[in-house]
Amino acid sequence: MTVRQAEMLLAAIIAARATSFMFSKILVGTMAPFNILAVRFLIAAGLLIVLFHRRLLKLDRRTLGCGAAMGGVFFASMALEMHALTGASSSTVSFLENTAIVLVPMAAALMARRRPAAPVAAACTVAMIGVGLLTAGGGPGGDTVPGVLFGLGSGAAYSAAILTTARLSQEGDPLTLGIVQVATMGLLALGASLVFEAPVLPTAPAEWGSLAALIVVCTGFGFTLQPVAQSRLSADVAGLLCALSPFVAAVLGAVFLGEAVTPCRLAGMALIAVAMLVASLPRGLTPRGLTPRAIGQRLRRPRPSRAVR
Repeated sequence: MTVRQAEMLLAAIIAARATSFMFSKILVGTMAPFNILAVRFLIAAGLLIVLFHRRLLKLDRRTLGCGAAMGGVFFASMALEMHALTGASSSTVSFLENTAIVLVPMAAALMARRRPAAPVAAACTVAMIGVGLLTAGGGPGGDTVPGVLFGLGSGAAYSAAILTTARLSQEGDPLTLGIVQVATMGLLALGASLVFEAPVLPTAPAEWGSLAALIVVCTGFGFTLQPVAQSRLSADVAGLLCALSPFVAAVLGAVFLGEAVTPCRLAGMALIAVAMLVASLPRGLTPRGLTPRAIGQRLRRPRPSRAVR
């Protein structure tokens, strides 16, 4: 797979996963968040295991560990996202979560022990102003403070997930890693649901329809193939391609869920979009130190011991 093909695949994956905000928003009205994640990812994992069982025969401990680590970080992001959707609109949660577009290049620079580029620092400031306008323009009965905070937490966790995937997708077969990741997310969600909720299976056709879309489109296609695409891309490029997600989610939320789009919210979305563009300025000039391989080498390289003064 060429770099251009990987970029196109990841763009399609992110656009497909953007539909999950709409379907998840529908489901949180009748089902508990962890319950939704457990049903979604366990069924998806079962289907993937049946389809690719021969490939899984070559599964080794290293691939299992890396896939489980990726699944753990993505589970944190998804758990925060689902709880955010209980108190905020799907478009708001999508924009908040995708502040990862700004956070990933900055985090990658820090991990590579480089000063973040000036455009990235400026993008962070613009994005935070946009977040303020976006969340302040919801109007009565709109986004709640807990919903917004969960959304911001989801963005931070998603940034960590992108960086983790960029690092670990180099360590084994990307498709096998993706299957292990999905299975891990399902098991963690089931455990959380058993502890904090009273898990049940969906009963209404609308619930099963939304879950079917989440399982096939967002999970089977999205989560499983993301490591395949990211294995050829740097972490900051992957973060920048996230720009597709909030716009797809905003359009779907407005058209199918009737979510209000006030002038203040539009201004916030516009500023976040500007931040995405500003953060993308160094895209073609990415330092070698910010590639997944370079980041991985720095993470594995032992740090010199410091003399005790």
